[in-house]
This record gives sequence, structure tokens and C-alpha cells, in this order.
Amino acid sequence: MNLKQARYIQTIAQEGSITAAARKLYISQPSLSQMLKQVEVELGAALFDRSVSPVHLTLAGEACLQAAEAILAANDRLERQLQEIRDESRGRLRLGISVQRGMQVLPLALPWFLARFPHVALEITERGSADLEELVLKGGVDVALAVIDSTSPRLRYELIEEEVTGILAGAGSRLASRFPGGTLVPLDAAAGDTFVSLKEGHSARVVQDALFRRYGLQPKILLESDSFEVARRVALGTGSCMLCSNLYMDDLAQRHGAFYPLKNYENHRHFYACYPKDGELSRYAAEFIRITAQVLSQKALSAQL
Repeated sequence: MNLKQARYIQTIAQEGSITAAARKLYISQPSLSQMLKQVEVELGAALFDRSVSPVHLTLAGEACLQAAEAILAANDRLERQLQEIRDESRGRLRLGISVQRGMQVLPLALPWFLARFPHVALEITERGSADLEELVLKGGVDVALAVIDSTSPRLRYELIEEEVTGILAGAGSRLASRFPGGTLVPLDAAAGDTFVSLKEGHSARVVQDALFRRYGLQPKILLESDSFEVARRVALGTGSCMLCSNLYMDDLAQRHGAFYPLKNYENHRHFYACYPKDGELSRYAAEFIRITAQVLSQKALSAQL
């Protein structure tokens, strides 16, 4: 039984006569009768008792009507799903983000996004920020949220949040003993301190290595980690220093350390959403970027109050 036959059989059952059903379906009565006879021949059983008025379903007809209604219901569901896909309210968003930024962004943005797009599946790929642009270019993710320079000519960038690069110094460090938190200092002000570092593949490591070369510093590296949170906590707990963004100065960092913006350093690496320039961004991907920027802005405003 095809979709048209299912609809015709349902209409005959609803209207109680072939003539009334044909009128409702805007087809001729002979055409509808011929279709019904064809189905009955194929099934080998009569579907309606035509000796009474209105016509009654036979036992085979009742089974056939149940199947017809199931076919029509499945088709309606499919049409709704296809319409949602055409309207971009259903689909899949492949998002690249660093672990640390994921900890900050996802708990804030996801409740709003899922309420707006409950039928969009979100797939998260976690990488260091320095690797995320390449992941976008290779088609591994649709959108990446990363702290980057925004220099690739093949990508489009949307600024989400500006960052200030500085030195996070544990309370036991020499730097923290010499200057109050918030003081603008050059990197070599921490020349005598031990550093904690992220491993290669992270944007903070790129900035760190460039600054060390610029100042001719080769400080003792206490620990290299793939986890920003591990590195940050080790720096705070051991009285070491770490290069990072001002956005990571939460209550823990303020209790056990201080942040020093770098003097004579213009930061070009900010938190961006990036995606292929020659591609078309889906409506739900654009909305995820907008929600992320909004919730982070609200969080920053609340921290100032």
C-alpha cells in the first residue's frame, strides 16, 4: 500500500461512502472505485461491505485501515522533521573548543541553546586552541571557539571576548612578594621565578614561547601539562608563575595568587568563533555563537558588580 492508497482508504472509512470520499479528495468516483478494487485484488480480500450504507469496514478493512493510518502518521512525522531541517531547527552542530574554555562556556551556553534548538545534536571535539583552526579547515568541526590570532584568510572570525595576557603568580612567588596584584609589569619581572607551562598545541604555549624568546628568558619549568586547570592549580599551590589570560582569575586564583598584566605587550589573541569563509553557517551555529557571546558578557558584568 502506497501513501496515496492509504489516504484514500482512510477517507472512505471516514466519509462512509466512495462518492463522498471522492468528493472530498477532489477525484472522480470511478477513479476511486478502481483504486479500491485494485488494492482489494492485491490483498485478496474486500475492505468494505458495500451492501450497507454507510459502508462498513470488513475485518480485513480494519487491519488495512490501521496500517494506512500508521503509514500516514509516519509520513506526517517525516514531513515535520524535513521541515525542521529546512528551517534549521533540527540537525547537528560539530563544535571544537579547548577543555578549559569548554568548562567556562558550555555550562552557561548549553541551557539556552538546547531550549532554543532541542532537536540539534551537539558534538564536542576538545583540542588545544592552537590546533582548532586547522581542525576547522580540514572539516573536522563546523565551528571552533578558540583563543587565536584570527589571521587565516580561509576562515571567518567573530570576536566573542577580548583577553588581557599577563602573569598568574602564586602567593609564594617572588613576583607576588614584590608587587601588588594588578600591577603592570614586564615579563622579566618574573625572571627569578619558576614557571608552569602548557604543552605544545595550546595557544598560551605559543604566546609563552614567543615572549620567552623576546626577553631572552629560560626560566625553570616546574611542570608541563595538557590541562590548563592542572597547570593553574600547580602554579598557585607551588608559588610558581604561569602566563595566562585575565579571564582565569576566579575566586581560587584571587585567594592564592595575583594577576599581573604584561607591560609593553599588545595582545592580538582573543576568544573568537571561527568557521570556513566559503561555507554557509547554519542558523543554529550562528545562534550558538551569539548565545556564547551573550552569556560571557553577562558573566563579566556580574563579576564587576
